[in-house]
Amino acid sequence: MRTAILGFLFFISITLSFAQEMNSETLLEKSIAYHDPGGFWPTFEGAFQVKMQRPDGRERLSTIRLNFPKQFFHLFVEQGGTNTTYQIDKENCTLLHNGNASFDTETQEKFRLRCDYANKMKNYYTYLYGLPMKLRDPGTQISPKVNRKTFQGKTYWVMEVLYDESVGSDQWYFYFDLETFALKAYQFYHDTEKNDGEYVVLAEEETIAGIKMPKKRAWYYNTEGIYLGTDILIPLAKE
Repeated sequence: MRTAILGFLFFISITLSFAQEMNSETLLEKSIAYHDPGGFWPTFEGAFQVKMQRPDGRERLSTIRLNFPKQFFHLFVEQGGTNTTYQIDKENCTLLHNGNASFDTETQEKFRLRCDYANKMKNYYTYLYGLPMKLRDPGTQISPKVNRKTFQGKTYWVMEVLYDESVGSDQWYFYFDLETFALKAYQFYHDTEKNDGEYVVLAEEETIAGIKMPKKRAWYYNTEGIYLGTDILIPLAKE
């Protein structure tokens, strides 16, 4: 009995010591090592689909192709019987609706057929599916202190992140598994006093071009935890 108690006390002391030594740089390093063990992200070349499912039954299928060395991004969106293409190839921007490069103003506005929107989507998918590696980007302000917090019934390492004004104004919290350091959830606020913004719960994984990405990404409003939808990752063979 005495041996068991001493063993337990030793385990607790080691755990507390590790928690005291943990900081944001160490946590981020360990999480990146988990998600990108081969260091492939800077030269990522890969393709995947994202199926969005909404509570009302609506679905959208997006096919994304990324090639960082060639500065190439391709997004093909299928929804409601139509399809839209947004492509950035270095400095060249291509926009198509149902395969046509010509469309009227109403169609352009409805489907946001603009090059600035194409770049926005490139940044969106690169950010979300490039986490936690994207937390190394310039303009990222990571709080040096790491906390332990219970979120949605589980305890995680938590990292607080702000961004330079030129990058973004939201306040982010990233939740990491206590043992594997895998990114398991994140949360952002536009204004913490209003409890606005959303939180995202990640589940399962797919490996895309050497990167461990979340297979399921469920979105909720911070206010009342209202469910918004789920994104499901589907791997594609690289062409």
